[in-house]
Amino acid sequence: MTGPSIEKTGSTRFIVFFIVLNLSIFSLSIEARSSQQHASFPPRGWNSYDSFCWTISEAEFLQSAEIVSKRLLPHGYQYVVVDYLWYRKKVEGAYVDSLGFDVIDEWGRLHPDPARWPSSRGGKGFTEVANKVHRMGLKFGIHVMGGISTQAYNANTLVMDSVKGGAYEESGRQWRAKDIGIKEKACVWMSHGFMSVNTNLGAGKAFLRSLYRQYAEWGIDFIKHDCVFGTDFNIEEITYVSEVLKELDRPVLYSISPGTSVTPTLAKEVSQLVNMYRITGDDWDTWKDVAAHFDISRDLSASSMIGARGLQGKSWPDLDMLPLGWLTDQGSNFGPHRACNLNLEEQKSQMTLWSIAKSPLMFGGDVRKLDDTTYNLITNPTLLEINSYSSNNKEFPYITVTRVSRIKHKSHPHHPTGNNISTKHAFGLTSCKEPKANTWSIVDKNRGQICWNQYSSQKLEKPFCLYNRKALPASDEEIKHNQLYQGKLHLQTNEKAESCLGASSKEKLTSKDYSRGTLSPCQLDANLMWELHTNGTLENSYSGLCAVLNPVKAAEATSNGVRSWIATGRRGEVYVAFFNLNQEKTTISAKIIDIAKALPNKKNLEGASCTSHELWSGKDFGPTKDSVSIQVEPHGPALFVLHCSHA
Repeated sequence: MTGPSIEKTGSTRFIVFFIVLNLSIFSLSIEARSSQQHASFPPRGWNSYDSFCWTISEAEFLQSAEIVSKRLLPHGYQYVVVDYLWYRKKVEGAYVDSLGFDVIDEWGRLHPDPARWPSSRGGKGFTEVANKVHRMGLKFGIHVMGGISTQAYNANTLVMDSVKGGAYEESGRQWRAKDIGIKEKACVWMSHGFMSVNTNLGAGKAFLRSLYRQYAEWGIDFIKHDCVFGTDFNIEEITYVSEVLKELDRPVLYSISPGTSVTPTLAKEVSQLVNMYRITGDDWDTWKDVAAHFDISRDLSASSMIGARGLQGKSWPDLDMLPLGWLTDQGSNFGPHRACNLNLEEQKSQMTLWSIAKSPLMFGGDVRKLDDTTYNLITNPTLLEINSYSSNNKEFPYITVTRVSRIKHKSHPHHPTGNNISTKHAFGLTSCKEPKANTWSIVDKNRGQICWNQYSSQKLEKPFCLYNRKALPASDEEIKHNQLYQGKLHLQTNEKAESCLGASSKEKLTSKDYSRGTLSPCQLDANLMWELHTNGTLENSYSGLCAVLNPVKAAEATSNGVRSWIATGRRGEVYVAFFNLNQEKTTISAKIIDIAKALPNKKNLEGASCTSHELWSGKDFGPTKDSVSIQVEPHGPALFVLHCSHA
């Protein structure tokens, strides 16, 4: 009796020890994963969009990834990302907003075009491409659109239950694409391609969960989620996708786009849910696109959004890809075929601003034709040091400017917002939480007249008013959706207008473009529907953003002038960047005492003896006691590195 009893006890002890050991390992695994902060530094990599648009093939992508691994990975460029429409067949009739050319599975989920991505055949998706990228030491990313494809909606595919397997069932029935897709909330700038999903439905959530679990199974490390931010704002989908990504057994960096009309308030609504978020429209190789980034970068820095808390780590305002080197054109059906239109000074300004504003650095040029000038620019060690490790990054307004031209200009202090700039107003969108959004009211109920009550001190020449479209005979479809859009308005710019006001542009905007609203034939389209709330906000049914009139300064306000940024380095150095937005040479100066006042540890600079080096000229200025000053080329930058000490 004793022997068997002892043997059983020993066996039990072994089993208990085994379970405890495994639980300990599991606990350590979870603890280790939680201790690894996601996106601790601004992410860095290469994206195919600027050089290939949507046409890149598997062979071209892997060839590019191999070059990134050898030449750019040593400088921290670790992500390689396939941009949009990797699921679209490259055949006659296919283009950015075409319908019926996408590869989808039985669950309405997109799969790579097997003609361009042959390793995806047999339902493998991007698995083999991801494995090859990982063997190169890189991380693999893809671009995805928000919601569900119109093609899947039209096919009315079943919704997959990725938890239980098979079709999603609820309330005694199987759910399909037409149950979850919101046809009247199509992506405005790709209206034939995608529409929002109803995330209030269990089936809507199940569809999104099946998408992102599939991406994780493929080995995806980076998701660029488009048509969900800026004027395409969809906080419900962003929130749910963020939750799904948290549940995955592999870390996936989460980026959202585009960034048209982003404000600090809007950024704060999403920053904890993501790791990167675009803050402008698409950035292309024009000077106006580059110059358009200064104001929003300043505003987000002043709001402490740089490196704020993000999804399982930090989040970073994203100034968009770097369109340098060999490129294609926006919306093109062709690959790289032209050189960057920015001159070298403009390219240096872009790279300097992106670095000191701590934007993610995603190179967009064709790495197969990476010239030495572009390579040296995007791998400059000082800029990369600033981008990763600097702190206290902010715009610095206390500078003195002297323009150098045939007509001499007197020196004068520069202030970012001058009083001599003419201002007009343009219709735009903002977060409904912004105080300036609470400014609409009914002026004439009988005429359906809704007017903007001026928020700022600047007076409009005449009141801006909209008119509620008078009711027309309703179609069967409108009657069907009547409950969903009860109380919503179709607005016109005058009582006799035949078109209705839409919130978001039907074209994908670039950084320099304002979102001014559009006029379209009145129809059942959430972009054309508005709701006036009792608090004075006029909310758009597509994005959930609210209408405002924004001051739009004359062109000189965005393309001319000077700007300056400062930051501190991890070894105590101070960085001072000057940007000459003028079309003529300009001497820019800053006093050391003013720089000291702007930094948190100002005592480190007060009364200190400094030496300075300017990056782009390569000049050492030796002892620098009172100020730093340099003549800056048109559209060019200067970057001083100050080392200061007390005697």
